[in-house]
Amino acid sequence: MMNEEVRRTARYLKKGLVILYPTDTIWGIGCDASNAEAVSRVYRIKRRTDRKSMLVLVDQFSRLSSHIDIIPERVRNLIDREEKPVTIIYPGAKNLAENLIAEDGSVGIRITSDPFCQQLVRRIGKPIVSTSANYSGGKAPSSFAEIDPELFKEVDYVVNWRREEIAESAPSTIVKLEPDGKLTTLRP
Repeated sequence: MMNEEVRRTARYLKKGLVILYPTDTIWGIGCDASNAEAVSRVYRIKRRTDRKSMLVLVDQFSRLSSHIDIIPERVRNLIDREEKPVTIIYPGAKNLAENLIAEDGSVGIRITSDPFCQQLVRRIGKPIVSTSANYSGGKAPSSFAEIDPELFKEVDYVVNWRREEIAESAPSTIVKLEPDGKLTTLRP
């Protein structure tokens, strides 16, 4: 069941379309992170201005080097020791849609631990945008049932996986890697 849903969802992403999907934290709105048109559409759906950061999911540590200039060893140590999902804002972003990269050249990336998301990233061979499944300024839904039904009409595909889960989930920890190598926690 999961493998078929990954294949189906990947077809939408490869066409530059926008999905609503479960992640290792909360339900998200996503697209191919290298497709600027799709990224712009996510901003419009969220009713959010361009350049207000959205994060990117990758499937494994080795994929980071395709999108970040320098990855200090302390970042790997942080990722390895964190018990909950951690998004790291890295300087020196590359090979992503230009409108996904912040004005200072940074981007937030999380190595997903969710098997569905890992397979999806592998299937399309690119990172996936992940932003909470809500309108900008609204409460992030902790389950599928809490998503505003109006969002379903604005995306191209709603993933049919883990919709019945009722366990409350929370957004990831956010840590910023400063150009000098210092790590600053922005959201515990």
